Amino acid sequence: MQPLRISSAQFENRSGDKDYNLSVIEKLSREAAASGSDVIAFHECSVTGYTFARHLSKEQMLDVAELIPDGPTVGRLKEIAARYDIVLLAGLFEKDKDNFLYKAYVCVDKNGLVAKYRKLHPFINPHLTPGSEYCVFDIKGWKCGILICYDNNVIENVRATTLLGAQIIFMPHVTMCTPSTRPGAGFVDPDLWKNREADPTSLRIEFDGLKGRAWLMKWLPARAYDNAIYAVFSNPIGMDDDQLKNGCSMILDPFGDVISECRSFDDSFCTALITPDKLTLAGGHRYIQARRPQLYKDIIGQEHKSQQRVVWLKSEAKI
Repeated sequence: MQPLRISSAQFENRSGDKDYNLSVIEKLSREAAASGSDVIAFHECSVTGYTFARHLSKEQMLDVAELIPDGPTVGRLKEIAARYDIVLLAGLFEKDKDNFLYKAYVCVDKNGLVAKYRKLHPFINPHLTPGSEYCVFDIKGWKCGILICYDNNVIENVRATTLLGAQIIFMPHVTMCTPSTRPGAGFVDPDLWKNREADPTSLRIEFDGLKGRAWLMKWLPARAYDNAIYAVFSNPIGMDDDQLKNGCSMILDPFGDVISECRSFDDSFCTALITPDKLTLAGGHRYIQARRPQLYKDIIGQEHKSQQRVVWLKSEAKI
């Protein structure tokens, strides 16, 4: 396996404005390719916008969603990938021929669709159908997986994707800066975003505190470390509908170290060189080899005694 140069992007998307969002995706893809990147990854629903979907009826969702791969977005992404010779990952709402709706994330290259994944734990809109399978595919000799946002909080999903062969897991999100039962969580005042040029310090304190990055650092490095995988985390920056998001798109190595991170308030990307040596040098590789699945396979696979539905509200998100 040859080293792979991957970029993780962040930008301020516009709700429902696919043309604008795709124009930013093209701009950042062009810049990443010019800087030598082989791959660029964007956030969850980066093509369509995300948070606005909590207000939409099924009919409105069907208007926003597209068929994959036959819809116009995949065609446009393929054109971008071919024009700049870069592998491109981005998210959108999907509908199938029976009008079931999904939260989808696609990987395309100059030849077309490489992979499609449907979020296993969607909750922004009640009309979304959960995905039913994991996804592992090849990028230039590397085995890659996709898990969208909340899918990564369920730790079994990351381990399962790793056991299926993934060495890199793309983790597109729209997360942080929302209320939760966890200490320190909450919205960030949009006025801080409007005033970011005059007072960047106050905004950075909020973005980096327990409402944002400090919470992310409680769990994201552990996903990479425990599984000895590269984690490519992508998240929007700025306003997503009426909620402010803090970006901090980053790439972590199998040691759980952040090896590249976006620290700007602008539309931007970070880039890291992925090398195969760390996959086996990291402790997680030894931990996986030391597993004794006969001890816990029936425990891990048992049914829940009770089901708790994830709820997304305008003023409160219980996650």
